[in-house]
Amino acid sequence: MASALVPASFSLAHPAARRPVNSTGPAAMLMLRRAGLATVCPPERSLGSDCLRAGADPRLAIHVALRCRSASSTGRGTRAAATMTKKSVGDLTAADLEGKRVLVRADLNVPLDDSQNITDDTRVRAAIPTIKHLISNGARVILTSHLQELDYLVGAVSNPKRPFAAVIGGSKVSSKIGVIESLLEKCDILLLGGGMIFTFYKAQGHSIGSSLVEDDKLELATSLLRKAKEKGVSLMLPFDLVVADKFAPDASSQVVPASAIPDAWMGLDIGPDSISAFSSALETTQTVIWNGPMGVFEFDKFAVGTKVMLCDVSSA
Repeated sequence: MASALVPASFSLAHPAARRPVNSTGPAAMLMLRRAGLATVCPPERSLGSDCLRAGADPRLAIHVALRCRSASSTGRGTRAAATMTKKSVGDLTAADLEGKRVLVRADLNVPLDDSQNITDDTRVRAAIPTIKHLISNGARVILTSHLQELDYLVGAVSNPKRPFAAVIGGSKVSSKIGVIESLLEKCDILLLGGGMIFTFYKAQGHSIGSSLVEDDKLELATSLLRKAKEKGVSLMLPFDLVVADKFAPDASSQVVPASAIPDAWMGLDIGPDSISAFSSALETTQTVIWNGPMGVFEFDKFAVGTKVMLCDVSSA
């Protein structure tokens, strides 16, 4: 129910201590000289100088150069790994882009109504600044995207045997907007699991501890619940959960009501009563589709909900 995030980079200084520095200017080189590092080895072989030329934080250059000097004094080689600041599209200039073809993978998975009209163009509008920047700097832009799950589901939902149920999981409501809205027009029962459920819980006023949540999608969650009620769709959220004190395979865990998640604990799987209720709901159906896990199935302790529901969907 939460995603494992890998840090994009590491820093040698506390965030509060970091300040913008011209890492290729005189001030940066002066920092190396004052540390007695600027002439450790010839400039063309100096790791510290290379770091500066690469645009790294000078603190990183000092750290690498210190390692270099230490290795030189002991006669031993050294191995060092350094991460440089990644460039964003905004860092690219006309010198980088003029006359180049740029392939942009744009997230244009927008929700559509029955007439194929876009009902929320947020993702389209969010892509415009990137596209404009590339074009204004001379790039020839090629856009690629796809429609999440919607094309795949067309066959299953166009003429299903009823009752028709859908089991939808995954970490974020935003990644399933189109799927959920489309299914609300088609299915009789909609079972939700995965990290997305905590956005629904918070929208209903429940405490969610440290569980994954999209605060900017609370209104959307409320509207989806309202739409389900209006259309007579039985939208079921888990009413008990397996929560953990940390995001790890060896975390301490307990089963709690969905409305009583302890502070600092996070939901990582649906609970046994919810599994039973979901399974019972599926027993009444003739058609079932499934998209996304019920929990953090990568960790065995929190994979039970996903595995049981997979068996139920397979046998439905």
